[in-house]
Amino acid sequence: MNASAPSNPSAAPRLTSLSHGGGCGCKIAPGVLSQILAQSGAAALVPPELLVGLETADDAAVYRLNDSQALVATTDFFMPIVDDPYEFGRIAATNALSDVYAMGGKPIMALALVAMPVNQLPLETIGAILRGGQDVCRAAGIPVAGGHTIDSVEPIYGLVALGLVHPDRVRRNAGARPGDVLILGKPLGVGVYSAALKKEQLDEAHYRELIASTTRLNTPGPLLAELDGMHAITDVTGFGLAGHALEMARGAGVAVHIDWARVPLLPGVEQLAAQGFVTGASARNWAGYGADVQLAAGLPATAQALVSDPQTSGGLLVACASEAVGDVLAVFEREGFEHAAVVGSVQAGPAHLALR
Repeated sequence: MNASAPSNPSAAPRLTSLSHGGGCGCKIAPGVLSQILAQSGAAALVPPELLVGLETADDAAVYRLNDSQALVATTDFFMPIVDDPYEFGRIAATNALSDVYAMGGKPIMALALVAMPVNQLPLETIGAILRGGQDVCRAAGIPVAGGHTIDSVEPIYGLVALGLVHPDRVRRNAGARPGDVLILGKPLGVGVYSAALKKEQLDEAHYRELIASTTRLNTPGPLLAELDGMHAITDVTGFGLAGHALEMARGAGVAVHIDWARVPLLPGVEQLAAQGFVTGASARNWAGYGADVQLAAGLPATAQALVSDPQTSGGLLVACASEAVGDVLAVFEREGFEHAAVVGSVQAGPAHLALR
């Protein structure tokens, strides 16, 4: 079967043909988003219970409920990255729950966000999308307790995800310290795969890799948050590894160095990128933050496209003390993240990213 074909092609158009973008590649470009937020009005109300808000573009908001509990709240939704409706639902739900895990929290429930072109998609297709999301939430041990639906021009699905974390165990994207080691939990290349899929050039083996990566829940998050020496956690999504590493650098006022040779990549991604299978979001990402990235001489020609490649349901990026590296990698391994790897370090200096 062609990897790009829907599960029931006679009943519905290809999901990806109904949207102008897919997955986290749908995100508004970082430079444009910064301008929008700057013009969004008066300063937000910040009660003392709000432990994490807008200030460092973190993965979720965190609100202290009492001395032992804080509420983690986030939402994420996007247009199809694959044509199989069930897999689209699984990917979108996994991606949404990732933000809870990235704060060190454990999900407790979700609400579904559903916008569908009901005159173009069979009800069975829409139902399969929702079933995929429900199955992921079931695997995470939480209910889909409600939601909201609208008739839309393009298919959109995602979740409001809620979780709990001890206030002392919240792990922000802004806690990195000079001397820390950077570890990435999943290989890069989801955007490249999706670009090849949309042009019907992704083979079955690579399609299976795409599904496996994007539907693997980032369950190491709360386990990592309990470790001594764990200073910062974020997840790598639509802005690519470079964009989210820069958020980490800016939030902490440090320099982030990434050793490109150590960054794990999905199979065949370098070859696909060299053949031109890159997303428009990669170029938009680079236009938004490339001025703050130093590219060393001698890097592969594809490095820029891959470090800015938008990841849908990407891996956790963590900054920890050097003595905690073994424990961190052990947590990733126990949770099934066999490709987790040390990819760089944190150093003192002006906030920027150096790729070497």
